[in-house]
Amino acid sequence: MLPLHPRIVHLPIALAVLMPLVTSGLLLAWWRGWLPRRTWVVAVALQVALVAGGFAALRTGEADEHQAETVVSEPFIEAHEDAGKAMFLGALGVLALTGAALALRGEAAARGTAALAVVGTLGVLFLAWRAGEAGGRLVYVHGAASAYRPAVPPAPVPANHHEDD
Repeated sequence: MLPLHPRIVHLPIALAVLMPLVTSGLLLAWWRGWLPRRTWVVAVALQVALVAGGFAALRTGEADEHQAETVVSEPFIEAHEDAGKAMFLGALGVLALTGAALALRGEAAARGTAALAVVGTLGVLFLAWRAGEAGGRLVYVHGAASAYRPAVPPAPVPANHHEDD
């Protein structure tokens, strides 16, 4: 059976890439008066999805860790796990900032907090890059995917066999 972790991690990584663009665009539109302040809820909702996806990625990574340890040394797995935890904690911090920007009463304080959240999304993007790079090293350099190969090689496919038959 294929591991669940690689299927889950793409959501938080994709959101980590998108959030600097989304939050800066929303903040600019809010600051210029093109969109009302309440549209910042989009940033909060997407950040919630990033945090939830990050949590799921950590949990599935822990579940898949034992199988990967059969072919990869533990320090390499721990480096990836530590990078994933740092990304999750960073995303959680940015969630607090995005939520605070929505909840604060004063307009200047809310916009300032939103600006801090935008900067925070860049930090989370950096942390996501590190986690993804460490995960890629596990698979492509250290052979973690080989832990999921079947013990018995599949039977050869006849030369005249076609997938659509």
